[in-house]
Amino acid sequence: MSAGYPADAGVPGSAAGNGRVAPPVLELRDVTKAYPTQPPVHALRGVDLVIRRGELAAVVGPSGSGKSTLLHIMGTLDRPATGTVRIGGLDVGQLTDRQIAAVRAASIGFVFQQLALDNVADGLLYAGQPARARRDQARQALARVGLAHRAQARPTQLSGGERQRVAIARALAGDPAIVLADEPTGNLDSTTGETIVGLLNDLHRQGATIVVITHNLDLAATLPRQVEVLDGRIRYDSGAAIPAAADSPPRDEGTTMTIFEPTRNESSGRAAP
Repeated sequence: MSAGYPADAGVPGSAAGNGRVAPPVLELRDVTKAYPTQPPVHALRGVDLVIRRGELAAVVGPSGSGKSTLLHIMGTLDRPATGTVRIGGLDVGQLTDRQIAAVRAASIGFVFQQLALDNVADGLLYAGQPARARRDQARQALARVGLAHRAQARPTQLSGGERQRVAIARALAGDPAIVLADEPTGNLDSTTGETIVGLLNDLHRQGATIVVITHNLDLAATLPRQVEVLDGRIRYDSGAAIPAAADSPPRDEGTTMTIFEPTRNESSGRAAP
């Protein structure tokens, strides 16, 4: 077991109830990624990873370990060189770029520092929601992270912790299948960082599926599951004992996904990124 993790770290709480294993939300099978530099950089080397519904996991590793590349692959922001990536049972390698953008908009929430109501609502733009529905969902997401009273706040009126709560609210808006949080405590003081970690744990207990990408071993050790990446490989995974899904798993009735083509911003004509 890697240093820095509790000795009793075990299989995370990912049961669907009655002892059943929860269905996978995100699956990576033998994923590789290389960049054509001289010499080539092999960022990922045969990564296998399954994130199941309701998990709270940390992907941890030092700079250059491959965790940022892994984040991009998990979030469908980049394609692997080889291997399979499934989101909600869909093999994204079989989809067009427009279809992948639609899956990303509907099923993946990203935690970046954003600001208040309009910014949370903008996160729903490419899901095809009308303006009023977007703002209603944004209010609900802000309330979920304890910021209903700050919906009209301007950037200069928000603390660092409040900005990160807004980022989490934006990621949660629209109820995505999985939330990817990139260094959610990286720019915060220790007290505020602990508050954000507490919020992530609260959301996990409410059923959210969250993966935190971080270089912080102490943060990773506080979460139910730790996945350590080093030199493009998974060196340690406290959830490795969870049974793996079959290569072609049956679609869980509660996770069936329909692909919609991404809508466009009428004012700019831009499609979803």
